[in-house]
Amino acid sequence: MVLAGKVSLITGGGTGIGREIARTLAMNGADVAVCGPQIEELELVCNEVRALGRRSLALVADVSSEEDVWRTVAACVQELGGLDVLVNNASVVGQVAPVSELDLTSWERVLAVNLTGAMLCSREAVRHMAERGGGSIVNISSNVARRGVANRAPYVCSKWALNGLTQTLALEVAEHNIRVNAVCPGPVMTERLDGAMKLMAHERGMTFETLRAEWEAESPMKRFATAEECANVVLFLASDTSSGMTGQALNVTAGMLMT
Repeated sequence: MVLAGKVSLITGGGTGIGREIARTLAMNGADVAVCGPQIEELELVCNEVRALGRRSLALVADVSSEEDVWRTVAACVQELGGLDVLVNNASVVGQVAPVSELDLTSWERVLAVNLTGAMLCSREAVRHMAERGGGSIVNISSNVARRGVANRAPYVCSKWALNGLTQTLALEVAEHNIRVNAVCPGPVMTERLDGAMKLMAHERGMTFETLRAEWEAESPMKRFATAEECANVVLFLASDTSSGMTGQALNVTAGMLMT
């Protein structure tokens, strides 16, 4: 129970990797607040957390909204008694198209959620963590934060910038015993990735199955990483087990990316 007595907040916690992170942190002793756009999804996660014997809180929020972030962090602190772990997992895929065809509104929305949202949540979290003597922030980045991908400019650029935010914030808050790290998953078969891959396959004139096989072949393990594998790395970074690490970005890609 490496997170016993800790309070965590997971953005985008209603589905996919976020849901698995919530379960994993709860199984290791943390109380868990989850935020996202759909209350029904959030409540399902909260029920799973409570079944594990931990307190949980569902908060509908858009992390790109400063007001929503203020309200969300304040509710977490008030209802669960503090904030020790923040996982910035909320993100959107955005438009799948070449730069020459990008829609500005879609571009700005991706940056608002994937990058500005992480900044806003981190800004509010560090104030409470400093008062409690420390904490851990884990940003869910991506393998594409370290390589370009055709037709994915909004998402790729948001994740490159998120890694930059991770290192910068780590430098700023180390004196408060707050650590900031990132996880860079490879493809993880969630509903969101399923949709993005179908769009990319259409853009390239191939089937979904062909694209998946192509991506799996890039891994020496010949498979995608799983949500559980990503969540276990988040657990490591959230806990004191990784007490000597800050400003790092760890790949969970089944070997697809090794740098």
